[in-house]
Amino acid sequence: MQSERGHPQNNDKGIKVKLIIATIKPFKLEEVREALTDIGVRGMMVTEIKGFGSQSGHTEIYRGAEYAVNFVPKVKLEIVVNAAMVDQVVETITNTARTGKIGDGKIFVLDVAQAVRVRTGETNDDAL
Repeated sequence: MQSERGHPQNNDKGIKVKLIIATIKPFKLEEVREALTDIGVRGMMVTEIKGFGSQSGHTEIYRGAEYAVNFVPKVKLEIVVNAAMVDQVVETITNTARTGKIGDGKIFVLDVAQAVRVRTGETNDDAL
């Protein structure tokens, strides 16, 4: 079935596709990427970001003067997977990115209403 604009409608009652957003320390990126590839994750989007949480930044010295750095460099991963993979992906990121120190990051899991592969028009799970 298609909507008024000719786009396929998602009539599935259960959400079958999830978006995992994870913030991690930059030096952990390659290790996390390798671990996710090993469990079958086929793609992700990576963005260099700055943020703060419990870490609340730190102080540095530049040309003899101390100044506050309020935002800490992080890497944001965005991974869209079949709902059946979510627990394994979250566990893999958690175990691989963990240093045991403040600032290890956060992971959020959201429902994806629709996914479309632009090249083929495949939707939802088939688009992954």
